[in-house]
Amino acid sequence: MIKIGIVGGTGYTGVELLRLLSVHPDVEVKCITSRSEAGMPVADMYPNLRGHFDLAFSEPDTAVLSQCDLVFFATPHGVAMRMVPELMKAGVRVVDLSADFRLKDLDVWSHWYGMPHETPKWAEKAVYGLPEVVRDEIREAQLVANPGCYPTAVQLGFLPLLEHGLVDPARLIADAKSGASGAGRQGSIGMLHGEVGESFKAYGASGHRHLPEIRQGLSQAAGKAVGVTFVPHLVPMIRGIEATLYAELSDPADFERLQTLYEDRYRNEPFVDVMPFGSHPETRSVRGANQCRMALHRQEQSNIVIVSSVIDNLVKGAAGQAIQNMNIMFGLDETLGLKAPALLP
Repeated sequence: MIKIGIVGGTGYTGVELLRLLSVHPDVEVKCITSRSEAGMPVADMYPNLRGHFDLAFSEPDTAVLSQCDLVFFATPHGVAMRMVPELMKAGVRVVDLSADFRLKDLDVWSHWYGMPHETPKWAEKAVYGLPEVVRDEIREAQLVANPGCYPTAVQLGFLPLLEHGLVDPARLIADAKSGASGAGRQGSIGMLHGEVGESFKAYGASGHRHLPEIRQGLSQAAGKAVGVTFVPHLVPMIRGIEATLYAELSDPADFERLQTLYEDRYRNEPFVDVMPFGSHPETRSVRGANQCRMALHRQEQSNIVIVSSVIDNLVKGAAGQAIQNMNIMFGLDETLGLKAPALLP
């Protein structure tokens, strides 16, 4: 059994990790930490986990975490980078669900996260864990930076176009929408139901922290710098992300082969579903599942490719993808613990 530790277990990502790990046949969760809730039984905070976990939250203790085979960090930025070096020294493997190790340019990281990066050595060594791109590197990694939710939906939607050089990389647009759980579990007036219900708004339109992560991944896929306009929106639902992506084809004749191109690119990917051309993926079709579902569109006599990409922000956008990475790191079936279909209605 793989011994698992979770740092930062009281947020939505933490409980989603526990929910998914509770049915994983090859893991045992040994500890789950929370400074604010130390001593509280996990099932008291999350009654859906009654009968699945007898653990109580505990204070983060590197000596205890060092006894684990793998530690998940489900913490705000700035926490993992301070604890990772000691865990690395102890030979523990880490999947960090925060943003601490996602960006390779640490000046850019400091600009967006408002603090200097404290472990540049490990930021350089970390593998950016998008399995559909770097599966072999993940398999050998000691430290994996789990991608963000918006970047997962956006990158998977754009990748085939950029990998084959079919579109103008300087003119990419990602119009994305997320449910309220993407903002986390902390109390905020702006996230009260009376504030977000029956409303719809853009935010971060002048710049969002996920933009440099998206730009980094797409630039690697294109083999050159890309220009991305990314605008996120908050919609009055709990879970889900829909990203409507726009790119201009260099040769309009390529439209005829796009559907086949996407189907071939993701044919052997267990968690990417390319729907028939002209379909409209729904966020409810991936709720609770580690799935990215997408479809292609073209409006009449237009050179613009439209891709609709949907994920559950807490699963393929966070905890599910983290477990997918863990499975790869330990040589397990990549789908282990993640095979359940989405929840409907």
